[in-house]
Amino acid sequence: MSAPLRLILVSGLSGAGKSVVLNALEDLGYRCVDNLPASMLESFVSHVFREGASGQTVAIGIDARDNTDDFEGIPTTIGQLRRGGVRCELLVVTASDAELLRRFGETKRRHPLSREGHNLQDAVIGERTLLDPIIQAADLVVDTTHMGVHELRDAIVQRIDQRRGMELSVTLVSFGFKHGVPGDCDFVFDVRMLPNPYWSVPLRALTGRDQPVIDYLNNQPVVGTMLDELQQFISRRIEDHSSARRRYLTVGIGCTAGQHRSVYLVDRLAERLRAKSPTLALRHSSLALPVIP
Repeated sequence: MSAPLRLILVSGLSGAGKSVVLNALEDLGYRCVDNLPASMLESFVSHVFREGASGQTVAIGIDARDNTDDFEGIPTTIGQLRRGGVRCELLVVTASDAELLRRFGETKRRHPLSREGHNLQDAVIGERTLLDPIIQAADLVVDTTHMGVHELRDAIVQRIDQRRGMELSVTLVSFGFKHGVPGDCDFVFDVRMLPNPYWSVPLRALTGRDQPVIDYLNNQPVVGTMLDELQQFISRRIEDHSSARRRYLTVGIGCTAGQHRSVYLVDRLAERLRAKSPTLALRHSSLALPVIP
């Protein structure tokens, strides 16, 4: 019996990194088509099937901003494709308004919606509203606010490549609340109540990956209790998501600046959970950002 066609639909806010995602998928061997009108999606997939592409991997960049009705109908189309035997996933890239404005300001590129008479800020806000049905239906939302091009590419390769065997893709993310909560988390935990190594001067410039900080947090009973509770909760969610045939699970753990406590907990959880999820991935989203008490 031949393997089904695997289709990844890629959409997202302008400037958030859709082209980077498609390039990464192409490097993974996907046949990529960009800017396909949403109204042509079903006919294109039918064409691929007629070519005998069973078992192939295809990625399509969707840009339906010129036809809101077609755009809103994408979730329904995805359901129809799945019922027809296509392994279809929807991946959306997004970023904060401030970051998108900064990127467009630096590159001097024109936002696609600005041609309709909107200023840049109105165009960014309007596109986010337009994208809302897609974001709500997405299997995976990737927040690129604090990601560079290479980090985004690596994240896509890591998450998509482990899905080739159709196992649940689990990612643990550390972050700092001072920098904002990542928009792609299914669950978020606040660990700011734990003892903060920042207030120990010798530990301030270190991170949760340095042995003195690890030793400090290992010796805090409340940290061990939190670690046990997080492990129990996440283990159950891995089981639940796997049973429900969910594709992705992203758990965020945040402290103040994302340098010490959240980093430590994510690394310790990864050590404990890899037996349950061998392909588990980590992302320390705030380690390269300024330290804020």
